[in-house]
Order: sequence, then structure tokens, then C-alpha cells
Amino acid sequence: MTLLTANDKRTCLCAALNASNIGDTVCLMGWVQRRRNLGSLMFIDLRDRSGIIQLAFDDNTSPDVFETALDVRPEYVLCAKGIVRSRAEGAINKKLPTGDIEIAVDSLKILSESQTPPFEIVENSKVRPELRLKHRYLDLRRPDLQRHILARSEITRIAREYFAQNGFVDIETPSLIAPTPEGARDYLVPSRVHPGKFYALPQSPQLYKQLLMVAGFDRYFQIARCFRDEDLRADRQPEFTQIDLEMSFVTEEDIITINEGFLSTLFERFCNEKLETPFPRLTYAEAMTRFGSDKPDMRFGFELCDLSDIAAKSEFKVFSNAVKAGGSVRGINVKGGASFSRKEIDSLVEFVKTYRAKGLAWLKQVNGEQSSSYAKFLSDDENNAITARLAVEDGDLVLIVADKDAVVFDALGALRCEVAKRMGLLSPKDRKFLWVTDFPLFEYSEEDQRYYAKHHPFTMMKDEDIDLLETDPASVRAKAYDIVLNGTELGGGSIRIHNPDIQKRLFSVLDLSEKEANEKFGFLLEAFKYGVPPHGGLAFGLDRLVALILGLEDIRDVIAFPKVQNASELMTKCPSIADPLALQELHISIDSASGEAAKSE
Repeated sequence: MTLLTANDKRTCLCAALNASNIGDTVCLMGWVQRRRNLGSLMFIDLRDRSGIIQLAFDDNTSPDVFETALDVRPEYVLCAKGIVRSRAEGAINKKLPTGDIEIAVDSLKILSESQTPPFEIVENSKVRPELRLKHRYLDLRRPDLQRHILARSEITRIAREYFAQNGFVDIETPSLIAPTPEGARDYLVPSRVHPGKFYALPQSPQLYKQLLMVAGFDRYFQIARCFRDEDLRADRQPEFTQIDLEMSFVTEEDIITINEGFLSTLFERFCNEKLETPFPRLTYAEAMTRFGSDKPDMRFGFELCDLSDIAAKSEFKVFSNAVKAGGSVRGINVKGGASFSRKEIDSLVEFVKTYRAKGLAWLKQVNGEQSSSYAKFLSDDENNAITARLAVEDGDLVLIVADKDAVVFDALGALRCEVAKRMGLLSPKDRKFLWVTDFPLFEYSEEDQRYYAKHHPFTMMKDEDIDLLETDPASVRAKAYDIVLNGTELGGGSIRIHNPDIQKRLFSVLDLSEKEANEKFGFLLEAFKYGVPPHGGLAFGLDRLVALILGLEDIRDVIAFPKVQNASELMTKCPSIADPLALQELHISIDSASGEAAKSE
């Protein structure tokens, strides 16, 4: 190994070169992808974050340089100087952007050697994720992952530029904050200088960005780090990033317009796609009724159809009892779904059970003949009515769920997406944006016999629903909105309450006393005494946004150092056991019997 000198200056990245550089003398640095020794002729593929270029060694190469090249192994770090030249005819690699040129090397330094990596550094590696995440620094050398991280960087840059050009001020909010109830568990940070007290890591900058509106900054923007101690899924991490914004003196329309402008700019500049705006809109109620989801995928049909009035009169107790119990009977017509085999239909039955449905009734029609799991339990008139309402034709498959509304919506909402996936209808390049608006302001807990805020307790309700706050809370709609792309929520937000009297009324519905409200949100309520502008905002999930743009299913592929499902990081092995002295300084002891942290006496 040798050291860099003052004369060793990298002239460009590997893939920045092309045929126009033929004859130029260049100095390149990077990692060895592979070496091919053909005797008197040798090639090394040199890789950096821009791509790969071929280094060539032949009869014109000095013996010392050739000898050095013989020592090279995969993942060695090299400094190579030479002249750009055309590749020999027949040796052009059309799969590489640099495939028509190579570097005739006249100086070669091995800057760093490498042990044999635990896996090969190649695109779309099939190595098990646990091994790759354990050696994430090697995994990140893969060209596909590097493209993902570079894409994230570019998307972030476009976001900053767009919002700056539209008058937003980039302001950083604290990472050590007071614990606040926002739905998920807080990550708590013990204080050394305040024994027995804890900071929380922010689940979002929500309260701080509202305070910035009180402070008069009008338009706030931040690429914000957020933390939630919750069970993970493929699209969730304990720490994640938001494109976060807040605006004063605005309505819902203003916020929707500025964010449609952002997405249009982003997709035009990054994807070279022209989005049609304004995006379609559905109310929450319509989205649930038609698609069984508040984030419906609009790339295909299979809309829900209410069959409850037909089912209510039936002798088939599975149907009629669901309606009598206050639930419903709904179905979807899967056009072309009659090709599903009985085994495949049985697997769909098992699929809906994971959404608490007790079963799945089905019917399919082929060449005018129908086969069904439920038809024999219904009269001819009832069967004909269901077939007519669902507009059944040859080749169709009908799938029906009968249960409580929440179960029916969950099961059929997921089922329509599952059958679309199995039928190959979900192209990531077919982008369908949608705003979902008018969410319920509250959700009722049967277990606690009380209402909770569906979003957060500072969400403003629709003007026409204010008088329903005390008399019919379940019917109150929020000035809240989500932006959805292909069945995934990209972001959401709301107009906030700035009227103290309305805020007190909402707290009352939530059974939150004035004392409790002051204990939890006292600093915000105090600030709201000093002139609050009407305001509202929205936050995009940056990780999900990048993954969707790139057509990836797992957000870990766009995060440099992600956690696994149990919220641990395999590379650094965190979380780890704390030093006893550090715990002592924090006035914390560990209950060895239960493994739970307990405050020292």
C-alpha cells in the first residue's frame, strides 16, 4: 500500500468520462470490482459512486505498473493514472455508459487492501438481508443501493429548492423535547442534570412548527428527523424523515395547491414526468365506501358494492345476521378473475381471515355458467339481484364479505389490492395521485368508552360541523387531508385550531380537563393567548416518497443505515447494554429480575 501525494489529484469520477475525453490524461480513484488476467493483457474494472470504468494493462504498460496490477484483488482501493482511449473493436460493452472507452494505465497505486468480503458487491444481491445489514458499509457499495441513496439526496435537494423559492424558511426544531401524547410511544432520554426526569425524541415537530406560526414566520419548512417507538413493518422505521411544512393565513386549498406544485416539480425534474393537476379528491367517507380504505389504490377498479339491502331479507343467516347486527354485506367484482382456480380462491379465503373476516363468499361465471359458494342458500331473485348489482359478466369473479363495517372495509380493501397484485395490475410506473379529505375528527374506543382525536387534538373541524361537537362528535369532520399515491399515504396534514374557545370545547369532548390540558400542552396554550394566525400544514414521509418514486417495496433500500424489525441495528449491535457508571450518573438502576429500567430510590 502507498500514500497519496500532492500530485495525486483525482480529476473526475469514473463514469464522468466518455468518448469526448479520448486522449485526455486522467487520475481516477475507486474500488476494484474485478480483475481479468489474460497473460500479457489485463483489465481491472474500477468502481466509484458514479459507475465503472475499465483500466487496461498491455505490452505498453511499464513492468512495475503491470506487477502492481497483478497484486490487485476485489475491493482494493486504487489510484490509477493514464490516458483515455477507445476500446478495441469487438470489446465494446454496450451495457456500460463507459463501455466504449478504457484507461491505458501508466501509474497505479494500491491505496488500501481488502480482505475477501463476506458477499460479492453486485447489483440486486440475493444475499440474505441480515448478512448485508451486518456489513452495511459493504452493502452500500452496491451500485443499485448507491443509486437509491443518491436519488434520495437529489429529491431532498429539489424539495429544499422548491420550498425556498416559494417563501418557506428552513428552521431546525429541537430533538430533545417534552413528552407529548401523539399516538405512538415516545423514545425517552434520561436527564443527568435533572434526576428522575426525561426528554422525549420528537414523533414530529408538530407543536414547535405551530409555535413558529405564532412567532410570525408565516411559512416554515424542515427536513425533520422523527422517532416513534412502535412495531415495525416494511414501510416503517423507529426513526424516519419528514418533509415538514407549516403555513399561516391559509385554507386547505392553499396547502393542497402548494404541495401539488411540489410534487409536480419533483416528478418533472427527477422523473421527467408531467403530472396532471389538480389531483383527484375523495372524501374519507367516499373512499371507505368505494374502496374500503382511506388510502385507496386507484390503478384498477374492483370497487366495493353494498349488498346489505338484498342480504337483509335473505334466509341465509351469514348475510342477514351481519346486517341485523349493524354491519353490512359488501362485494367486489374482479373482472377477469374467473381464471382463479378453486385452490387460489381458497387462499383468498384465508387471506381475508387475517383481517378478522370470518369467511369469504364467492361466485364466478364462465360461458354463462355460474359456480358459487353461497348461491344455493339464496333464492333465485336474491341471486339475480346480487348478480345484476355487481354487473357480473363472463370471466368475472365475485367476492363477498359479511361482518361489522370495520371488518368488511378492512378485508375487502386489502382483498381488492391482493387480487390486483396476483393479476399483475400494479405497475409502479402507473402513478395515480389522490387527495383524501374530510376525515373524522374523532374515533371512539369501545374499550375505554371515550373519544380520541383521530389525528391530534389541535385539528380544526369543518365549519359546518362545529355545532355538532357536543351533540354528535362521531359525525364531526376534520379539516384534514392525506396525499395518496398508488395505495400508499405519502403525507398528511390539517388546518389547526387557533380559536381558544373551540380548543376548550374539543378538549371537553376528549374528557381532557383544563388541568390535564395545561399539564400536557401548557406551553402551547400559553402561547395561543398572544395572537395566533390561522394556520395549517402537512408532512411528507421522505423515505416512502423516495421508495415509491424508485419503485421499491422496502424503505430500508433508501435509508443508509436502517433498523430491522425488532428496532435493532445489526451493524453496530444497538441497542446495547449501558455502562453501569453511566446509569448511575443518570440515577437509573436496572431491575435484573424483569429487565425493566426503574428509577432509583
